Amino acid sequence: MQVIAHRGYSAAAPENTLPAFAAAVHAGATLVEFDVRTTADDVPVVIHDRTLDRTTSGSGHVWDLEYSQVASFDAGSWFSPAYAGVRVPTLAATLELLAPAGPGLLLEIKPPATLPQVKTIMELVTLHGLADRTIVQSFDPEIVRLAREVAPSVRRGVLRVRFEPDTVPLADELEVACLNPSTADVLGDPGTVASLVERGIDVMPWTANDMDAWASLAHAGVAGLITDRVGELTGWLATR
Repeated sequence: MQVIAHRGYSAAAPENTLPAFAAAVHAGATLVEFDVRTTADDVPVVIHDRTLDRTTSGSGHVWDLEYSQVASFDAGSWFSPAYAGVRVPTLAATLELLAPAGPGLLLEIKPPATLPQVKTIMELVTLHGLADRTIVQSFDPEIVRLAREVAPSVRRGVLRVRFEPDTVPLADELEVACLNPSTADVLGDPGTVASLVERGIDVMPWTANDMDAWASLAHAGVAGLITDRVGELTGWLATR
């Protein structure tokens, strides 16, 4: 089973930062999941929210600010004083850190994202020699289509807030390697999970932080768990 570090090892370090990614590697993650947005001056950066308010000392939409502004804000103190001074990383810096480390990448492109922006993101992945180790995913099917257009050989995934009637046909259309729903959907709709697995599509639910549910999720046929609790999941799997 894949151990997927949700925004890095985000139970141990501030999410979507270089310390969180380094901690994920040390804790045994086999895939590191993170989110990519693009600044006003077209620099891909790693941050989840549309705005800077929750996880940095700044405010405003990521796409309204130039990278120099985004980089000036503290992205660690909200988590712990020990991480004061940590910054929002560029995608390039994230890839440089993870390239020699070994795990695969589960790279989520957040909307809005244009064709040139998706192309830049995928070119960086290729430049760092990580195309074979990357799955690019999004909640927005159009972004997945753009990723297929600019980098057809890179594996794709689609995220779902919930299993809709079009889930399986959409997975077929996008030719995805994985479809990643909520843990509630996996446990509540075993038929859709089985349909995806029968097609060779991995199901890797988010966000699997309830240790009591891990056995049930594993029994449901998932290929991996996206979790903040990377070390605990590594240890749990070692006992099975």
